Amino acid sequence: MNSTEQELEIIAQTRNEVLGRKDHTGVNLFLVWGYPTAFFLLVEFAALLLWNENWCSWLWVGIPLVGAPLMIHIKRKDFERTGRRTINESLAVELWLFIGFVCFLSGLGTGFADLFEQCYCTIQGVLVGFGCFLTGSISRFRPVKVCGLIGSVLSFSCLFFQGDLWPWQLFMTAIFTVVALIIPGHLFRYYAKHSQP
Repeated sequence: MNSTEQELEIIAQTRNEVLGRKDHTGVNLFLVWGYPTAFFLLVEFAALLLWNENWCSWLWVGIPLVGAPLMIHIKRKDFERTGRRTINESLAVELWLFIGFVCFLSGLGTGFADLFEQCYCTIQGVLVGFGCFLTGSISRFRPVKVCGLIGSVLSFSCLFFQGDLWPWQLFMTAIFTVVALIIPGHLFRYYAKHSQP
């Protein structure tokens, strides 16, 4: 085999590898944000039921403090492992950083304005559901889109838990976090694992 044939064979193999790659944008993002969100909200819910102290209302701050660095670390490791980052992957990372940042700022704003109990959980649910839906659209994976839509719709149930019932908003937020992040995260991981070329 001469050098020209070897070069053509290498080009053909590389082309087949590139065409065979699946774009699994956001495979880890759902679980990176889903588990910390559900955990901290359930802890906050339990603390409010047990102690009903003002400090309990600020336990949600742990979500971005855990989620953002963990997401950056995982995406950096993915990049080191694969040596590449697609435009869709960069878009998904920036989208989830933006959503995390907006949820954090809206939580601070609604907390200091005494509006946290009225609307924060619904705002968070709509943002997370939108992120899930958009990531599913980018990745062309319909179950993720459906879970994002259902999670956004469920978030409006928080508006019915006002006054003395407001801690139950946190419980409902943990429920739609499971629907919009944890379930699609596991579905996405299963899909990515079983659709490798």
